[in-house]
Amino acid sequence: MKPLTEPEIRAAFVNCTKGEASRLNIPRDLAERPWGDLDFLGWRDPQAPDRAYLVAELDGRPVAVALRSSGAASWQARRSICSLCVTTHTGGVSLLVAPRAGKAGKQGNSVGAYMCADLACSLYVRGKKEIGTKLHESLSVEEKIRRTVDNLAAFVAKVTA
Repeated sequence: MKPLTEPEIRAAFVNCTKGEASRLNIPRDLAERPWGDLDFLGWRDPQAPDRAYLVAELDGRPVAVALRSSGAASWQARRSICSLCVTTHTGGVSLLVAPRAGKAGKQGNSVGAYMCADLACSLYVRGKKEIGTKLHESLSVEEKIRRTVDNLAAFVAKVTA
């Protein structure tokens, strides 16, 4: 993924208003992020831990999605699998919910998925960040990356449909 600036990120949000996008907390360490190892930029808001955000480059342009943790069940104590990168975690997967874009979102419709709680899927897939016990897979790293990108694109498509 190519490095993004704060204005690019704010302009890319598809499921919140421009005002909401202007007020959300963007990471201050954008210059230090490992952009070459990221399939998407994901972060939790340190001032509102139930809020998370992700930005992906889809069809050559950044698309950002605002997410919320789904209530008390957001931190799973048992082993769980991220629906994006298909890595297994013990206590590190959250049900994250995104309001749908447009009229559907204004009516309260949303899309949810179990995701790595820290949104570091790209680093887990590449082995740059450890998760504890790994399940053996016969896929190459490139195939795992493609699967993650495809799963992310499918999730964003549901948000924007």
